[in-house]
Amino acid sequence: MLAEALATVYPESIFKDPKSWPRARRLDGLALAMASDETGAPAGAELTASALMNELALYRHEVLGAYAPARPLYERALTIREKTLVPDHPLTAVSLHNLARLLQAQGDLATARPLCERALAICEKALGSDHPDTAHHLNNLALLLQGQGDLAAARPLFTRALAIREKTLGADHPLTAAGLNSLALLLQAEGDLAAARPLLTRALAIRETTLGADHPDTAQSLHNLALSLQAQGDLAAARPLCERALAICEKTLGPDHPDTAYNLNNLAIVLQNQGDLAAARPLFTRALAIREKALGFDHLLTAASLHNLAHLLRDQGDLAAARPLSERALAICEKTLGPDHPDTAHNLNNLANVLQAEGNLAGARPLHERALAIRERTLGPDHPATAASLHNLVCLFEDQGDFAAARPLLERSLAICEKALRPEHPDTLRVRNNLTSLPSDGRSCD
Repeated sequence: MLAEALATVYPESIFKDPKSWPRARRLDGLALAMASDETGAPAGAELTASALMNELALYRHEVLGAYAPARPLYERALTIREKTLVPDHPLTAVSLHNLARLLQAQGDLATARPLCERALAICEKALGSDHPDTAHHLNNLALLLQGQGDLAAARPLFTRALAIREKTLGADHPLTAAGLNSLALLLQAEGDLAAARPLLTRALAIRETTLGADHPDTAQSLHNLALSLQAQGDLAAARPLCERALAICEKTLGPDHPDTAYNLNNLAIVLQNQGDLAAARPLFTRALAIREKALGFDHLLTAASLHNLAHLLRDQGDLAAARPLSERALAICEKTLGPDHPDTAHNLNNLANVLQAEGNLAGARPLHERALAIRERTLGPDHPATAASLHNLVCLFEDQGDFAAARPLLERSLAICEKALRPEHPDTLRVRNNLTSLPSDGRSCD
């Protein structure tokens, strides 16, 4: 049957196999025409048709970054499998998982969550609690929970998924690397940079060995390790990793893929932190354009690009251009994640900084205070992001001339930085320097 032959062109792991992409591209039109046939699949060929739809969707989702056309293909494949198979069949779990991942990529976490939970329940029942596919679903649900800001619920799922993979697949398997990567990013979000770094380093080594130096997953590991190095203040080590990750993505995925935007953003942040604002700005602008086109104007990653570009414009002194971007980023986060999410706090901080730079201290103060309250509640009192909010509030108090209120917050910020970051970390050094200068000249923030 032609559908069966075409289905073999799109392997389940198509994103892991860039060598299969040219062949898939050549036959894509024919395969899509067959999958779109309104007469439906012949009797007895329903599962083959669902497999072809699933693989066509994966190609669009993972390789092309074309999320909108992928969704109806995933949904049709799921409908066929639910109708044709028993209710708790593993293939139904695969379709639930794929559709959930697409919804996550589109920023619709609320719709994705019950699909993730159902896929996990099917796998645990059908395959057992220690099966590699169960680990896959644990990891995906944990990523969703982390995206919703529930780090405490995500951590045991990541830990369990990694343990299953190490036991069943081995310490050097690419899926073990994926588990290491996920757990490391959670630790980093919790502020435990020291624990995250060796996991990211190990994941990168596995991927380079098993997948190759120019694989998209290797680029992802380079990107994540670079983020960790940035967070630890090691910009010189982070920059070449960012540049290499971007080069891989542009070569393998193309200049307009959402993953390319990720790496443009990351390199731009490094350049900005190194003081090269002129070089960073076109990268931020290009990343924003890719995301608005590929993901939409109200996507969380679009909000992240708006935030980053606004931050750079503020650093360049262009407050009039920065403010509407900051306001738009905050509106997207509040609508999508809610008023108490850590990412909402991040955008509150950014808008407050713009208002403060404009001289609107009365408008900035409640935003800084709200951001601090969110971070203390969701991330904890000793998280580096909490220290950053304390420091921002210190600077505002000093601008208002309230030095008595500023000093205890600055002392607390320094204590957090010294505990959570290295003593020589740029943030630690800046806060320490600001505290030292406070008694002598009244104004400490730089």
